[in-house]
Amino acid sequence: MEGDNPYGADNQQERPGIEQWIVGFVDGEGCFSISVVANSGLRLGWQVQHEFAVTQAATSRSALEVLRDHFGCGTIIEQHRNDNHREPLLRFSVKRRSDLMGVILPFFEQYPLITAKRADFELFAQVLAIMARDGHLDQHGLREIATLTERMNRRQRSRYLESSEAIRRPTHNEL
Repeated sequence: MEGDNPYGADNQQERPGIEQWIVGFVDGEGCFSISVVANSGLRLGWQVQHEFAVTQAATSRSALEVLRDHFGCGTIIEQHRNDNHREPLLRFSVKRRSDLMGVILPFFEQYPLITAKRADFELFAQVLAIMARDGHLDQHGLREIATLTERMNRRQRSRYLESSEAIRRPTHNEL
């Protein structure tokens, strides 16, 4: 009988799906990053860059293709290596804010990460929420974003917060 086969295609709910594989893969190999970088072409002189990325050796390209195909967005690019490995690195990258907000955030809200990477995701989501209300277009919002980025990933001091622009200009609360 067809229903007696617990591993059949008709029984998808009872076995881990692609979503749980993605969560585990991203928990191990993924990165949610936000950077506030100098850009003299912008009114405030600073730009917020956001990216969800997963990096793998070129021989694991098919795993990155699964991510790209499942999410329906992002690109796979080759990264140059500065180490002694012979195999190139590939990076699945999603930078477009509409894809991050409409695809990546909802996915990881529905299927939460389980490692410390979850905290980075939550900060990443906070920054995107600030940007959704144009907070990155004023000094107060930039300061808030830069403060959040210091708690992410490598926990480095924000160049923006150390900049003369951030030091000289009062925050919204000080006006």
